[in-house]
Amino acid sequence: MTDLTHTDSASTDQEKSLAHKVLVKILGQGFDRAAARVSADELHELQAENGEINLLRTNFETEIGLVGIADSKRASLSINQVDDAALDTAVSDLQGMAAGSQQDPAFDIAPAQPAATFHGGIDEPDYDAMYDRIEDLQRYVSATYPTLNLRSSGITYFKRRSCFVNSNGVEFLTSRGLYQVSISFSSKLGSKTSSMMYTGYNTLELDTPIQQSSNIDLLMRQSTEQVETQHIPEKFVGDMVITPDCLMTFVGFLTARISDGPLVSGTSMYKGKLNEHVTSALLTLHSKPLSDELCGGYWVTGDGYQAADSTVIDKGVLKTYLLGLYGANKTGLPRAINSGGSYIAEPGSSTFDEMVAGVKEGILITRFSGGRPNDRGDFSGIAKNSYYILDGKVQFPIKETTVSGNMVDLLNSIDAVSTERLNTGSSLLPWVRVTGVTAS
Repeated sequence: MTDLTHTDSASTDQEKSLAHKVLVKILGQGFDRAAARVSADELHELQAENGEINLLRTNFETEIGLVGIADSKRASLSINQVDDAALDTAVSDLQGMAAGSQQDPAFDIAPAQPAATFHGGIDEPDYDAMYDRIEDLQRYVSATYPTLNLRSSGITYFKRRSCFVNSNGVEFLTSRGLYQVSISFSSKLGSKTSSMMYTGYNTLELDTPIQQSSNIDLLMRQSTEQVETQHIPEKFVGDMVITPDCLMTFVGFLTARISDGPLVSGTSMYKGKLNEHVTSALLTLHSKPLSDELCGGYWVTGDGYQAADSTVIDKGVLKTYLLGLYGANKTGLPRAINSGGSYIAEPGSSTFDEMVAGVKEGILITRFSGGRPNDRGDFSGIAKNSYYILDGKVQFPIKETTVSGNMVDLLNSIDAVSTERLNTGSSLLPWVRVTGVTAS
């Protein structure tokens, strides 16, 4: 993450002044512990639809988050108004919410830590570069993929200045600016159309054409192929090669169940599994909000701790839960040193081509649309923008096909991880091959 510096160069005086003002108001309402976060967002959006640049817009938004604890009762709310009347109303509402809540001694705020200021990314948008990249993408699509309809494409320069304070003396100032690139597209050939595809990435520079960034060109080419789809020959149980676009859909099952809700309620199947194998030994997954390899991380957790990088899964072994302060207090387990996200998976030893060559029959899945897995991990959903594999070769794009299995079994069945990885600015992930998935 370029320029993740611990420096005083971030100018957040207004946010700091407002955050302390809010904190005083909360404590003045009778709360014995309080926290406030003020975030000022600056957005410069350049958008194109159906081949025409049609929007340049600048927005400034401020959000204030308030937390108050009194008599082991907690309340929180957020507002987007900064005048005194709105703040007084919010604090009064907070007090009313707390009075009506349930007592829980696990409620708390982060302890005292050294004050710190963090700054990263870019400070100003480059409108010329934003325009050139969008225009260049449209020319490229028109010349290279005439059947592709670039529904929308956009670059947003996003900058957030934030101040977090609490009544234990915590004070963190942060500032980060980056570009968010997003596109959506489908293809049409005669009366046939492909499924809509959405993708994007975060970046600190616009020197590289959009079509050469991330896996944009690959997805657009595949879209033009996907106007001609076929049904799989018959139902089968086989392999599934999961693209980085889709990987967190499946790994996210695990990360969601090692967080506060499932662990506090006792419904997580990973309860009591710390330092035990929970996936194939081929999977190593880090949460690295401070990584120089990513540009979309964070320095401060949601509950007010300075964040650090962690390893979530080490060669299949669960090394940490993703518990916040409340979850840790409630379960008696250690608090995580970050809030998850910013995931980086270690590369494997197989190239993508080698992974596909090892598939007797399977699916190359790029997008999964399905309901939430049940508590046992059983899932069923539709593979979209995906391909059928037979005898080690990608055969054809498939009509929307149902894939089903069990998430726990799937993560334990990983038998290949690619040497190649895809960096979206917010994650760095490989292709992964799993076994025992039913396709119908």
